[in-house]
Amino acid sequence: MCGTSGRFFDHRSARFDGLAASFRPAGSYHCDVESTRVDRWLWAVRLYKTRAAASTAAQGGHVSVNDHPAKPATKVKVGDIVTARLDHRDRVLEVVRVIEKRVGAPIAAECIVDHSAPLPERDPAAPVFDRERGAGRPTKRDRRDLDRLRRDG
Repeated sequence: MCGTSGRFFDHRSARFDGLAASFRPAGSYHCDVESTRVDRWLWAVRLYKTRAAASTAAQGGHVSVNDHPAKPATKVKVGDIVTARLDHRDRVLEVVRVIEKRVGAPIAAECIVDHSAPLPERDPAAPVFDRERGAGRPTKRDRRDLDRLRRDG
């Protein structure tokens, strides 16, 4: 007997005897739910690395669902439009499949339709702050020039 649950585990056939265990069929990806929390969904479709980061973004007002500001517990369902501010860019995503658990990138891509504007192309001739190797510590003027290039360029 395993524990006190009253279930027996048959090691030869690797299945539970007695009470039936609930296993998900292969390919279900936990999509048998109609809705889930927006922070959980953003994490599951790999927009944020951690669920805590998705929750913090929602609390900070960087996430909206159907053009309404969203709290982390706001429910999303199929057809909703989720807008998230990430890395100084607005991502506009349509919910195609509701998932609660983090899945691989190819499967996560099937769960969303990205309506975001494409990334602006980088200028290949962008100014580069070049210093001689071994020139020592940058002066205050050099540092301000570098900051200006990073901010504007």
